[in-house]
Amino acid sequence: MARVAINVDHVATIRQARLSAEPDPVTAAALAELAGAHGIVVHLREDRRHIQDRDVQVLRRTVKTRLNLEMASTEEMVQVALEIKPDVVTLVPEKRRELTTEGGLDVVLLEKSLRETIRTLHNGGIAVSLFINADPGQIRAAHRLEVEYVEIHTGMFADADSYTKRQEEYDRIVTAARLARELELGVHAGHGVDYRNIAMLRNVGEIQEFSIGHSVIARAVLVGMERAVREMIALVNG
Repeated sequence: MARVAINVDHVATIRQARLSAEPDPVTAAALAELAGAHGIVVHLREDRRHIQDRDVQVLRRTVKTRLNLEMASTEEMVQVALEIKPDVVTLVPEKRRELTTEGGLDVVLLEKSLRETIRTLHNGGIAVSLFINADPGQIRAAHRLEVEYVEIHTGMFADADSYTKRQEEYDRIVTAARLARELELGVHAGHGVDYRNIAMLRNVGEIQEFSIGHSVIARAVLVGMERAVREMIALVNG
């Protein structure tokens, strides 16, 4: 069965709306783990719009499963990662004004610059994942960079406005995931995964871990964090 890692960014989004102390993403992460989550994900953005440096520092001390730090490939973020020592760093594209990450890294275009970042993180004892679109060329480029994982961007699948379009995106995910496994890359998937579309995505046997945030946090507002996480894990397990 695929693992489920819970992204607690949007707990911090609610907190930062009032610049207050709560709700606390660290507490949310602990509740997610108690409910069976296999890992915790946070995106430390350059503008610090939700997760703050202190959140990541405290999470590193308290997360019992696995801490995945999403971040841009910048000198500042690399230094943060080397100090925090997350279990995994997922390199993602980042635009200042985007509401959420809009697509995968263009690893083919950025291969040269990414190589130095990845080498530095590896030398620091940190495993690396690349957040990429479901494209064979991107998978092969990630393999050339010798990362441990790829995270396949499922946003276009989640946002598809017709059955035909969703099936096309699903087929791309399947093809990319199979190629990644053939190349001995660990396969994660995420973005836009919710309580409805997971029924289709869980059939992609090559996906080893789903990174899920917004849909779980949105449900947790109504039913509580532990219940929301347990329900998602049950759906992933079929």
